[in-house]
Amino acid sequence: MWRAAARQLARKRLEQRTSSEHHHSFPFVSNLTSLLPPRTRVDETLDAALYGLVNLPWLFLQSFSGQDSINPSYPVSSSNSSKAHAVAGLDYNRAFVSVAEAVEDDDETEGELETDVPFSKEGKHSTTPALDEAKRLRKKQYELRKRQLKVETEAWQKAAENYKELMLEMCRKNLAPNLPFAQSLLLGWFEPLRDAIQQEQKEFENLEFREHRSTYGPFMAQLPADMLAVITMHRLMGLLMSDQEHGCVKVLIAALQIGEAVEQEVSIFKLMNSKKKYKKKKKKDLKVAGHINTSETLSRPETTVEDEIKSTKLQKKIQKLVKQQKLRLVGSILRQASSEEAWGPAIHAKVGSRLLELMLETAFVRPPADQNAHDVTELQPAFKHTQKNYPLKSSVNRIYGVIECDPLVLREVDKSVRHMVMPYMPMLVKPKPWKGFYEGGYLRLKSSIMRTHGAKEQRDTVMDTPRRNMTQVVKALDALGETPWRINGRVLDVLERMWREGGRLADLVDHCNVPVPDRPNTEDASELRDWRRASATAKRINSERHSMRCDTELKLAVARQLRNEESFFYPHNLDFRGRAYPMHPHLNHLGSDMCRGILEFAEGRPLGPNGLTWLKIHLANLFGGKVGKMAFQDRVAYVDSQWEKIVDSVERPLDGHRWWLEAEDPFQCLATCMDICNAVASGHPETYVSYLPVHQDGSCNGLQHYAALGRDRHGAESVNLIAGDKPADVYSGIAARVRGIMEKDALKDPATNRSAANARLLLNEIDRKLVKQTVMTSVYGVTFVGARTQILNRLKERDTTMDQSVMYSAACYAAKTTLDALGEMFKEARCIMTWLGDCAKIIASTGQAVKWNTPLGLPVVQPYRKPGRHLVKTSLQVLALRNLDADQPVLVQRQRSAFPPNFVHSLDSSHMMMTALACKDAGLLFAGVHDSYWTHAGDVEKMNHLLREKFVELYSKPILENLLSDFQEQMPNLSFPEVPERGCLDLEEVLKATYFFN
Repeated sequence: MWRAAARQLARKRLEQRTSSEHHHSFPFVSNLTSLLPPRTRVDETLDAALYGLVNLPWLFLQSFSGQDSINPSYPVSSSNSSKAHAVAGLDYNRAFVSVAEAVEDDDETEGELETDVPFSKEGKHSTTPALDEAKRLRKKQYELRKRQLKVETEAWQKAAENYKELMLEMCRKNLAPNLPFAQSLLLGWFEPLRDAIQQEQKEFENLEFREHRSTYGPFMAQLPADMLAVITMHRLMGLLMSDQEHGCVKVLIAALQIGEAVEQEVSIFKLMNSKKKYKKKKKKDLKVAGHINTSETLSRPETTVEDEIKSTKLQKKIQKLVKQQKLRLVGSILRQASSEEAWGPAIHAKVGSRLLELMLETAFVRPPADQNAHDVTELQPAFKHTQKNYPLKSSVNRIYGVIECDPLVLREVDKSVRHMVMPYMPMLVKPKPWKGFYEGGYLRLKSSIMRTHGAKEQRDTVMDTPRRNMTQVVKALDALGETPWRINGRVLDVLERMWREGGRLADLVDHCNVPVPDRPNTEDASELRDWRRASATAKRINSERHSMRCDTELKLAVARQLRNEESFFYPHNLDFRGRAYPMHPHLNHLGSDMCRGILEFAEGRPLGPNGLTWLKIHLANLFGGKVGKMAFQDRVAYVDSQWEKIVDSVERPLDGHRWWLEAEDPFQCLATCMDICNAVASGHPETYVSYLPVHQDGSCNGLQHYAALGRDRHGAESVNLIAGDKPADVYSGIAARVRGIMEKDALKDPATNRSAANARLLLNEIDRKLVKQTVMTSVYGVTFVGARTQILNRLKERDTTMDQSVMYSAACYAAKTTLDALGEMFKEARCIMTWLGDCAKIIASTGQAVKWNTPLGLPVVQPYRKPGRHLVKTSLQVLALRNLDADQPVLVQRQRSAFPPNFVHSLDSSHMMMTALACKDAGLLFAGVHDSYWTHAGDVEKMNHLLREKFVELYSKPILENLLSDFQEQMPNLSFPEVPERGCLDLEEVLKATYFFN
């Protein structure tokens, strides 16, 4: 009762404050709070309609929510740029409070902190230990939310402040010689770049120079120069850390990412800056005192009768939409009514290019002091703008402008990660539920429910889909984002030590590069050819090692930052096929064994009667090899037989026998060893609380989906859809078929049969590992060329003594033989794949993209169109932006070849989401990675039952018939082939299939 009374009082004060505070605002937003449904909390509607609109001016947001003024957190950069800032309508020349203070007035936060505390007869709160604990937890969540907002909104500002503080400290204590080289580089670039940006903003004020800066000047003027400098430096260095080209970044990519980051920060600034440009500070002081003296305020802009009529009509329209709960349309209308629009790629490119150009002009590097005196005194550019050829096809090259990094800087790139800003970190609080395309995920950072990569047709299709059609998809994404994680400190300690000692173990990259051979002192053509080949190989390996070192450093930096957090969360969004991905790009459970090994659930569950058994099965799976293909009881027996090695791995992971390093997934293996030892040492394994995620993987999941679609009993047996005494291994089955074919070919005469020599050469090389990748990707549309490349790479990894040309010929033969064996084993799958491709070709031939709906209602549009080119002239170079609009011609062959794998991906994503929702309803903690499902060891059996039920439920629907009906409805004038005939598989057998997911 008291909560209702408090809300009514708060609403009354809100309406009073709004009516006075916004009397001099825009006419059509002054009464927007009155449009809200009477029983709806103000910020709930704001959250649903407006939080995702990053381009909406804060003026509208404040009027809509009725909040008090919230001062932004960005510091004064320079008085010289005050006029430039005024262009954007922002006032920097005053004191600002942090967003953490601002959030104390956030209605949404206060709503989350409400607690149902009953009143006693005396009218006072009655307290109990349970209520005290509830209050403590609420307060803890409140503090975490404040920290999360700080992370999202103050990352660039904090970095700029750190640079300024470090510069002052250097001046006072002469610390420059003691700084790490990577840090001194960033610090040395910051001040000159900031000053150059300030000068650019100052010249934009001058009418004489403004015309030449009109395309980017107004946008660069919306942030302080120090923040623009930090964004430019860190974005460029971040791209260098993740590049695959060893010291080069395409200008187009760098400019777009820098421009997008600037727009993102501008939108956050406007969100947090509530003081309107036409209000004076004296009005704020009088308002705080409870008085509004209109003579002391700035008068509102004059409005005509026509403006008043227009605003009244807009009010009525918004009121009607709010009552209908069409909140996304409300946000869209408000955005259109404002003068703000999304910048778009062209503006991103222009702003980013100019900032890049300023960095090229101001960033220099001095060779280290251990070189000769002549080199020490010279400064050299840290980056240069040049051109590079990129081969598109065997005989076609395309020239791109690139930013090339100085080798001295490149050597220090991976060491600079600890100084980098990563705004999209895992969240300290649960992600915002998804309520629209741009509404959900992070609290303030720009988020979208789908990664469309510029495909506007896909984005518009999703946005136009009624929300009720995507209810299950949205709920599943929210469920995945609510899973709490934490860092496994013991495994991280082992990893850190291995990394300090040079890597090399457990698939960690070597810290050292391979030597590049010197040019031989000869003119012999064959020797020079061998040298060029060896030199190119060494450079390629070093480039790969550089990228892998940078990637490892990024992951470790995130782990170190999160190590002491009790829990954190990964907001998820979708690709266009419906597959879910964590939005944080570095350390997540989708990543490598290293990432998975140092992550664990933040909520523990008792092992129960069977949890220890599942931990042992999990350990056997992670050890891999033949062990992972045994029956469950044999896997448990194997782990028991290795008990002494397991204990040694836990007690002396790097100083003992290192048994865990022999595993296919060593870090996850080590984490499991630790958990098993702890459970046994507790004396009561059933009550031991485990935090370890145990995952169940599908057996060649793509073929499982095809077997279910085609009711293919023979294929189902090969991929464990039918119960067996031990797991069937489809890869070994295909390898046996390939070996049988080659044994027959090897008996033939090489003089009359070209396959005989290759068969004899490969007989001893054929095993499951050689064909595994080709089998896995066959259902996803792998071509002969792709299969040949996969097998060729496996042969090279084995360091065979074959000549390169001989190895290439053998790989061609092995690829053809493997694909033939697959066609024999999975006939129904091949028929369905062919049918899907034929349907796609019919649609694409009419100039339309292939479209369909997943079983959960997500609309999918294949984005494969011939990209148009939109030339944008920037200060650095002319950039060609890709255009994937719906008016571009479709790529018929690409639409055809991609449809079968994309359709299967949309089905496996549906199965994962259905399982996620079922696990949530059953009270299980769940994480999903495509065809790998994770939960606690004590809950594995429950999850196994649910995922089988959902698979049967999914394929009990007439999926192919519904797809054909959908195509015929879209294009009634076209004729499509009939659905292929199906086999005799009884789907109910999947419920008893022990090794379906195992």
